[in-house]
Amino acid sequence: MCVPSCNVTLLQNGTYLRNGPGVWEVGDGSALGHLFDGYATLVRVSFRRGRAAGAHRQLESDAYRAAKERGRPLLREFAHCPTKPASLVDRARGVVGLVTGRALSDNANVAVLPLGDGRVMCLTETTRSSALIDPCTLATIGKFRYADALGGVIQAGHPVVTGSEFWTLLPDLVRPGHRLVRMAAGSSERNVVGRVDCRGGPTPRWLHSFAVTENYVVVLEMPLRYSISSMLKSELAQFYLFDWLPASGSYMHVVRKSTGKTVASVEVPPFMALHFINAYEEEGEDGQAAAVIADCCEYYADPAVLDALALHRLRSPRNSDAFPDGRVGRFRIPLDGSPFGELEAALDPDEHGRGMDMCSINPAYLGKEYRYAYGCSARWPCNFLNALAKIDLVKKTAKNWHDEDGAAAPSEPLFVARPGATREDDGVVISVVSDVHGGGYVLVLNGKTFGEVARVRLPYGLPYGFHGCWIAGKI
Repeated sequence: MCVPSCNVTLLQNGTYLRNGPGVWEVGDGSALGHLFDGYATLVRVSFRRGRAAGAHRQLESDAYRAAKERGRPLLREFAHCPTKPASLVDRARGVVGLVTGRALSDNANVAVLPLGDGRVMCLTETTRSSALIDPCTLATIGKFRYADALGGVIQAGHPVVTGSEFWTLLPDLVRPGHRLVRMAAGSSERNVVGRVDCRGGPTPRWLHSFAVTENYVVVLEMPLRYSISSMLKSELAQFYLFDWLPASGSYMHVVRKSTGKTVASVEVPPFMALHFINAYEEEGEDGQAAAVIADCCEYYADPAVLDALALHRLRSPRNSDAFPDGRVGRFRIPLDGSPFGELEAALDPDEHGRGMDMCSINPAYLGKEYRYAYGCSARWPCNFLNALAKIDLVKKTAKNWHDEDGAAAPSEPLFVARPGATREDDGVVISVVSDVHGGGYVLVLNGKTFGEVARVRLPYGLPYGFHGCWIAGKI
């Protein structure tokens, strides 16, 4: 594939990898019914000297292989339950499978992450999903084997990975809370740094992502709680795996990285967020951290977005005004012992369109005060995110991009900094766009102007994907 108008001063040599759901039907028509449930499809686009070459491949998880062999999904997915147990023995087996994690899917369709030592991992929210892939061929190498005895069946869908370390959270379904763990680059051993106990209820909250600053980890508690009883019965809860319990309160916790000690635990207004964007420390007059600022893609305390991602809704007519409103929500978490935190819109949502999710930033600003974020937005009417936005959190404005006919779904916009860049927005933004005609293209935007740099037309259509990463140079 040739990049027709690539500016090589902006687009460096390297490889874009993306993960996400791609196959929802197996066998003779047995189908999964939710965007989150599709079996993982990996995409690679390599840029060399102004040209691009791409490929895609299915991740060979146990769940995907079993579904192909048996002609139907066999394991518990986000919105899919296998056949309900018919006997006491079957129920007992189901409980054991849940406790051990064997009954949960290893369909690693959420993230793809370079671990800083040449290894590349794919994962979702079950610990058994962690898998290694070959970034050149996209072949599945095998399971990632943790060299520790921490166990646990669930993990955050979005670990925070830097060049030197890997942070994640392990929800505890028995003694509700989250263990904060760290793994050094080049290692396979996780170490527990600290623990946050849940407030206001008997089960842990759903925690898909979290945020870090230079010195702290931000752990959230929104009103969406795991429904253990539904999981044990192999049934769907109010929202698939979860119940929405706003009366149980919403909280934000701040844990010091160096000690694992919780230094702040505050109540905040109810919220609903899948993805955090970034966080940083706000200095007081004495030059010390007085508060933590944490930004997220927030749905106005409404979990309806989970229902909006059911496939029958996404496949409804494109002029349906169905996708929920979203905004950039900004938390301020005081570190002075105050019992309450704040949540407000970081900018007027009309600047970027009424939807907002799947944000990325310049990775050099992870955990630091920053100005720009890039996300998927909504140009209404629509039933899914159909535009891209560059958000200026200082001026509280946005620059927007959308396909000419408005009938396209761009995936997460990934920012790639120009080598040697000194400005935060000096680089490009990459997104894979699926259009209404079944085709697609790789879109490259100028990180500063948000104008189009290049468009790589794909020879075939690709399904909508979730999250990606950039590996500089040759792999």
